[in-house]
Amino acid sequence: MGNTDMNEEGKKQRRQAALIHYIEQNNYISVEEITELFSVTTQTARRDVIALEAIGKIRRLHGGAASITSIDPLTYRARRVENAAQKARIGKIVADIIPDGAALFIDTGTTCEAIATALASRRDLRIVTYSLRVATILCESPTFTVAVPGGFVRSIDGGVFREDTAQYIRKFKFDYAVISVSGIDKDGDICDDDHAEVAAVSAALLQSERTILAVDSSKFGKRALVKLGTLDDVDILVTDALPNDGSASKWANKSLKIHT
Repeated sequence: MGNTDMNEEGKKQRRQAALIHYIEQNNYISVEEITELFSVTTQTARRDVIALEAIGKIRRLHGGAASITSIDPLTYRARRVENAAQKARIGKIVADIIPDGAALFIDTGTTCEAIATALASRRDLRIVTYSLRVATILCESPTFTVAVPGGFVRSIDGGVFREDTAQYIRKFKFDYAVISVSGIDKDGDICDDDHAEVAAVSAALLQSERTILAVDSSKFGKRALVKLGTLDDVDILVTDALPNDGSASKWANKSLKIHT
């Protein structure tokens, strides 16, 4: 290998290392941002993303790349035990809303795992989820049909992601999309921590007749990294308690059914 080739290889390795570091710090980067930050062509940016995904360093998404694990493991483990009783009650309410024979999309996360457990009382559900943990709970019911996309499994929560996860979800039609988020701010914006999750859930919302947002009260007043939408995009809100800061009064004029 000549000096020029060695210099180019070294430059590529340094650029890719810097790209990994950026994604670790910011969770997501678009192809356009890669071209601007590293002064490379779009083709080079895409090749870097493909190469880093192949060795398991990042997740390739439509138009960019995201970190393999964007949620701190200790934080996620804490979520499993925090507000467990409230999440179980939320799960029961959602299960009461869902009729037998419905087609569902179910999000990932600890609240959705509680909902999956409660859905054991239903029959003949057809479910799409990108959460292996949710799928494992649901497949115990012999009358359920459960579908999951292929891809990389995120160890922290069992989420399954690859570049075309959203495209896979768009192949289905749902009676209900059951989602949970990391935060709902005072303006009614609903947000999550992970760009890949938002892309998957956004695809499901477009394919659903009705949307159920299930969150425990600790999520009110919080603003997460990526905006998913607003409460205008939600048909039914299920929670253990509404916020006491007066923000709920802003939702009174929305066509939003609230179950507490």
